[in-house]
Amino acid sequence: MAALKITLTPPLEAENALETSLRKAFESQITSLRPPFSLAIPSPDQYTLLNRAILHGVLTEPQFAKTHIKHLHAIVTDGYATFVTLLLGLVNYLYPKLLASVKTQLLWLTDQTVYVLGIGYDAVLISLLRQIVGADCSDGNLWLCSKLVTLFLEHWGRLLEDSPHVLSFALYTFLRVLTDHCRGGSVEKLETLKRLEIHLCVKIMREEFHLCLKIGRDFIRLLQDLVHVPEFRAMLKDIVFNPCVFNIVGFQFKDVAQIYSTRTSSRYSLLRINPDMETQLRFLLTSIKLGHQKRHQEERCCG
Repeated sequence: MAALKITLTPPLEAENALETSLRKAFESQITSLRPPFSLAIPSPDQYTLLNRAILHGVLTEPQFAKTHIKHLHAIVTDGYATFVTLLLGLVNYLYPKLLASVKTQLLWLTDQTVYVLGIGYDAVLISLLRQIVGADCSDGNLWLCSKLVTLFLEHWGRLLEDSPHVLSFALYTFLRVLTDHCRGGSVEKLETLKRLEIHLCVKIMREEFHLCLKIGRDFIRLLQDLVHVPEFRAMLKDIVFNPCVFNIVGFQFKDVAQIYSTRTSSRYSLLRINPDMETQLRFLLTSIKLGHQKRHQEERCCG
């Protein structure tokens, strides 16, 4: 059985190595992916092959997705680390090229890995946040925003207990994109999304203010950009004039100087560029002599 493609690849462009490995694994293991499943414990190599095959199966066979994920639950021996690593590779290197149906399955899989607290799921969430493009109100980009903000709200308790740092990354990302979404006017497709994004951001700020301090001084800059939104205007006033409202047992917020004195980590800045862009920028800044960048930029555009 020939495996379906997961990316939209131009005719003359070589298939990505990760996609090739997933496709070949699926084609070689197709009989093992249908019930009844084998009760034998797979060898390490077979285990890796099955993880690749199951991932490809979920992405390309949505009608069998629940069967595939049950199969994964039955064979997993490493806390889902192998599977989540493959998922992270897809997001990092292939997300912009993935077919729309595959992206839908990818977000469903991400939800499943968060539900079981698969090892490394936090890295997948952060990488997906990096795929949100600023100043882009296209349907695909808004869809990704909607899926992620819904995921963070639905798994609030689980994330807060297991990986609270992910919520600070989500706060930074959605405060930034809200600046763009609020400029979009009262477009119907934006209104529901904006309310969800505002709800998530306010929930983090009001209930877990200590996570805001992790962002540092850029947190105040982001709030200032959104001062025209009533919820954020009220938040900024409390930070400046009534800081005691954020005090809880084990945490005391003194004043806004506490935030201004904290430099924003580059990890937050990286949230606003995707991994491919980061690779290109690092190459230009570290491997190319000053003044020679234009030739490489032109070659990239032509390619």
